Amino acid sequence: MNMRIGLQNHVRILSQKLSENGYSGANFNRPAYKEMMYEVECGNVSTVIVKDQSRLGRDYLQTGMLMEVIFPQYDVRFIAINDGVDSDKGINDFSGIKNYFNDLYARDTSKKIRAVKRAIGERGERVGTTIPYGYMKDPENPKKLIIDPQTAPIVKRIFEMYSNGIGIVRICNKFYSEKITSPSVYLFNTTGSRSGKPDLSRPYNWVTTTIRRILSNQIYCGDTVNFKTYSKSNKLKKRIKNSPENILIFKDTHEAIIDRKTFDLVQKHFEGRKRPDKQGEMDKYAGYLYCGECGSRLYLHRAKTMKPEQNNFMCGGYQSRTTDCTSHYIREQVLDKIVLEQLKTMTAKARENTEEFYAMALQNGEAEAKKFYRQTEREKQQIETRISQVENIIRCLYEDRATGRITPERYDTMASDYEQEQEELTQELKSITDKISEMDMRDIYVKEFISKAKEYIEMSKLTPELLRTFIRRIEVFEKEEKYSRTCGNTIKIYHTFQI
Repeated sequence: MNMRIGLQNHVRILSQKLSENGYSGANFNRPAYKEMMYEVECGNVSTVIVKDQSRLGRDYLQTGMLMEVIFPQYDVRFIAINDGVDSDKGINDFSGIKNYFNDLYARDTSKKIRAVKRAIGERGERVGTTIPYGYMKDPENPKKLIIDPQTAPIVKRIFEMYSNGIGIVRICNKFYSEKITSPSVYLFNTTGSRSGKPDLSRPYNWVTTTIRRILSNQIYCGDTVNFKTYSKSNKLKKRIKNSPENILIFKDTHEAIIDRKTFDLVQKHFEGRKRPDKQGEMDKYAGYLYCGECGSRLYLHRAKTMKPEQNNFMCGGYQSRTTDCTSHYIREQVLDKIVLEQLKTMTAKARENTEEFYAMALQNGEAEAKKFYRQTEREKQQIETRISQVENIIRCLYEDRATGRITPERYDTMASDYEQEQEELTQELKSITDKISEMDMRDIYVKEFISKAKEYIEMSKLTPELLRTFIRRIEVFEKEEKYSRTCGNTIKIYHTFQI
C-alpha cells in the first residue's frame, strides 16, 4: 500500500510497499513511516493521504496521538480515503473507535500467527526462518536441513579449536588471516539475504559474538530447539530468553556436524570460565576443576607480568567470599604434573592388564551405583505418582467447569498452576532418567577408556585433548598444613568411566 505525502508545490509518493516487504501497520519502525515522520518534523509536509487509517498504524494509542496531536501540531492535513476522514473537516467521532478496532485486528492476527507457530514448534519442526551457518535447505524438502559442504567444515573447526584451548578472539583473528568469509557475508553472497547486517566492505571480519553463538547452538548436534526466546506482546519486538522448562528440544532431527561429547565439553568450558585471558588462551581446566570442600570452581590466575611457572588456581568461593572456604592455592605447573603422572599410570594399567583393569573399574563404582539406583528409583516413583495425581486433578477441574461447579476464570487459574507443576515434574523426571541412562553406560565408558588408552601411548604434555578424553572431574583439597611450602594439596581425579 502506497503512502502519499503532499508537499508545498507537489505531491511526493513514497513507493515503500509495506505488505510486500514484510512490514505490518503495527510496526512503527517501518522505513516509509520513519521517512514520513522525518519530513513532517522538518516542516515539509502539508498533507498526508492514506487509503485507510490502518495504513497509518494499527496501534490505537500511537495512531490517535498522530491524528489528534502530532499532525495538528505541525499543521498537517490528514486524509483517510476509505474511512471518509479529512482533518480539515474535523476529526470523525468514530475515528478513535476505528483505530481501536484496527488495533484489535492486529492483536488477533498476531495471536493466530503465534498459535500456528506454536503448533509447528510442538511438532518438532523448526520455527526459525534463518538457516544456521553450516547448514542449507534440502532442495527436495525445504523444511529439512542438510549439511552445507562449504561451511560445515568451518563449524567443525571452530569447535575443535575451542576445545583445544584456543580462545574466541584468536579464532576470529585466525579466520581473518586465512580470508574465510564471515557467516553474514556468506549468507548474502549465496542467498542475497541481509540478515545479520553483513559488512560487505570487511567480508572476513568475524566477531566474537558470532563464534560464541555457534559454540552454544545445540542445532549442530543434530537437534531442533524451539522457543528459546519469546516476546511479551505483539507490540514489543524485543526477544526475551525463555526458561529451560518452556524450551522444546527434539533430538536427531537432522544430520549432526558436531558429536555430543565435543559439544558438552565446550559447554563445560563456558561454565568454567566464560572469557579467555589477555593472551587469547583458554584455561584447559575450565569445567573440570573444583574445590574439594565447598564445591566451587577453581579459577586460573595468570598475566603478562607473571612467569608461566607462577600461574596458579584458587577457590572461586574463597575469592568471591560467597563461602567460608580457604584459598586452595595450587600452581598450574604442580597440578599438570600430578594429573599427567596419574593419567600415565592409569592408561598403562588399561593397556597392559586390560581384563584386570576392566573388572577393577566396574567393581570400584558398583557400591556407589547401587546406592544411586536405590535413591533415583525411589525419587522416580514419587514423581511419577505425583504426575498421575496432577493429571487426575486437572481432569476433575475440567469436569467441574463443564458442569458449572466452578467458573471458567477459576478453572483457568487453578489449571494453570497444576499444569506448571506438571511441567516441572516432567522436566525433573527427564533429568533423573538421563542420569540413570548415563549410569547404565558405565560398561561402555570403561571399554572406551581402555580403547583410548591404547591410542595415547606417548604423553609428554598435559593438553586439553587428554583432559576431555580421560578426565570427567578434578577436585582439589586444602593443604593439611595451611600456607605450607612442603605440604601438598590432596587431588582427587574422576575419570570418564566414573559417574
